Amino acid sequence: TPAGGRMWTLAWLGMASLCLGAAWAVPAKERRKAEKPRADLTLYENLDLDNYDLTLDNYGEILDLSNYEELYDYGDLAPKIEVGTLAPRPKDPEILPNLGATAEPPKLQLPTTAGPIQPAPIPGTPAPPGLPSCLLCLCIGTSVYCDDADLEQIPRLPPDTTYLYARFNRIGAVRAGDFTGLSTPGPGQGGTRAINGSAFIPARLLPAEKLKRIDLSSNSISWADVDAFRLLPSLQELILPENRLTALPELPLSIVRLDARLNRIPSTGLRPEAFRDLKQLQFLHLSDNQLDFIPAPLPESLRSLHLQNNNIQTMHEDTFCDSQDHSQIRRALEDIRLDGNPINLSLFPDAYFCLPRLPTGRFS
Repeated sequence: TPAGGRMWTLAWLGMASLCLGAAWAVPAKERRKAEKPRADLTLYENLDLDNYDLTLDNYGEILDLSNYEELYDYGDLAPKIEVGTLAPRPKDPEILPNLGATAEPPKLQLPTTAGPIQPAPIPGTPAPPGLPSCLLCLCIGTSVYCDDADLEQIPRLPPDTTYLYARFNRIGAVRAGDFTGLSTPGPGQGGTRAINGSAFIPARLLPAEKLKRIDLSSNSISWADVDAFRLLPSLQELILPENRLTALPELPLSIVRLDARLNRIPSTGLRPEAFRDLKQLQFLHLSDNQLDFIPAPLPESLRSLHLQNNNIQTMHEDTFCDSQDHSQIRRALEDIRLDGNPINLSLFPDAYFCLPRLPTGRFS
């Protein structure tokens, strides 16, 4: 009948809608889960991941660490704390920074008529606590930095000073007492002590036993006492370029590097055979001075000799090599600079047979 047909049609449509609703509702959650990875992958579809295959097998090909050492010169690493860019400490105590609300301000002890005024310290005497050098300069560990501090003389140093940097000042002279009074005699030594075989000297004049490097570059030093450095038993590096020296003082046997470039030192300003007994000397740089000849004999330990821009006109056949021993080889002496001198090196062909390299200079 028509009514029965309509009822069947409605029943069929109801069953179909239920099936479609169930079919749509059940996979919706799964469909979202399946679509999520595809949506995430769209963030990386533009990346080339083939080049990111980093395994232990090819790590050495990607990062070659074997050449990193060539980028740095580790030969001169004694102390490498450079503070040349640091602002100097304020000299006025009133402008020192406030270190905290709870910190008490420094109490300044100003001289008054109620008590005697302490006299200025005598150079060469042991320094009391509160050393002036650490107020004028910057003390970091055993290093003292006095660069560009407007100094006219070397200040008293802490007893354990190992490295002194006093560059770009107005220091005019180096005295024998500038580096004494930094050490005290050990037990059983009493008030005197012998240094390098010399006569016994008072304890208050003992040298700085730990001092290894002195850098006085770019000052106005015109002279130095003959014993200013000789009694420093640990001194390895003496850096004196860009000064006004006309004579070189005696050096300790421990010296490894001497740099006295850009001074006014003539050959008469060097003691005869000044470097003969310096068995540790490796770097001797005396360029831009007024030398007339090469300072021989040179120790076998020497590696680098810079004498460019002097007035050297001749040399002896035994200056570098022993003319009586043609089997001699000086492997260490590889760097000799004689350019900027009026000497013609080709006139001395027998003077270089023991050297691994010819000196740098004019050969015509």
